[in-house]
Amino acid sequence: MPSSPAPRGAVLALLATIGLWAYSWVVMKQVLAYAGPFDFAALRYLLGAAVLFAAMLLARQSPPLVPTILIGLCQTAAFQGLEQWALVSGGAGHVALLAYTMPFWAVLLAWLILHERPAERHWLGLALAGIGLVCIIEPWRGLGNATSTALAIAGGMAWAGGTVLSKRLFRRHAVSALNLTAWQMLAGGVALGLVALAVPQRSIAWSGAFVAGLAYSVLMASSLAWWLWSIVLRRLPTTVASVGSLGVPIAGVLLAWAILDEVPRPMEWLGIAFVLLGLCAVSGVRLRRR
Repeated sequence: MPSSPAPRGAVLALLATIGLWAYSWVVMKQVLAYAGPFDFAALRYLLGAAVLFAAMLLARQSPPLVPTILIGLCQTAAFQGLEQWALVSGGAGHVALLAYTMPFWAVLLAWLILHERPAERHWLGLALAGIGLVCIIEPWRGLGNATSTALAIAGGMAWAGGTVLSKRLFRRHAVSALNLTAWQMLAGGVALGLVALAVPQRSIAWSGAFVAGLAYSVLMASSLAWWLWSIVLRRLPTTVASVGSLGVPIAGVLLAWAILDEVPRPMEWLGIAFVLLGLCAVSGVRLRRR
């Protein structure tokens, strides 16, 4: 059937995005030893946009200006700027988990704006994933640095807004995923650049480690991963795509454990199990039906 390749390709794109973004949280934490959060975020997305524009030199199509700028401000400027700022005083695993409250905000916004009412299995998956996130975050132990926590959650909300706006744009206009990714990344990168110029930060300490981290962030975590995420949003329902993204903080926690020595607690392991059950309820059932 004609519709079969699209969901399969979108699932593969989602799995690749999970891997690329999971490791990026470790990189984002490490590069703060060499640069301020806004300088790095601005460099990452301005260079990422340049890479994508180079990839689409032969394409003359450009997406609608105002919606694209709004998407860029939400899911590139606000999301990345707030999360990079949160990492200044918060651990990579903890900030990643708080950022990925995004699916819960996205499902509500998609219901209100796109009229995508979640099915029963989606509510079940969200409930299981919500229990998992509560177990992982353990709010009864305190949420760590209050500023870092607030920034991380606000970033997740901004990303949710960008996700829903992207989905709406794909519905209303014939825009390719590559075009939208490049233009929204440019809009968000310019906004981050203005913030970086306005906010005093430490000077960038150019070194091999910083250049390597920047290269990974630009080429893999920004250019490639955000393009794949646009494909996911275009081809999968908002609920499935958003909840599926919860694989990123799980992998991020494990990588932070292996690389940054941020050892998961027993409740975090329990939370990971609940999140995986939620992913099965939302994504697994959907894929079997397709």
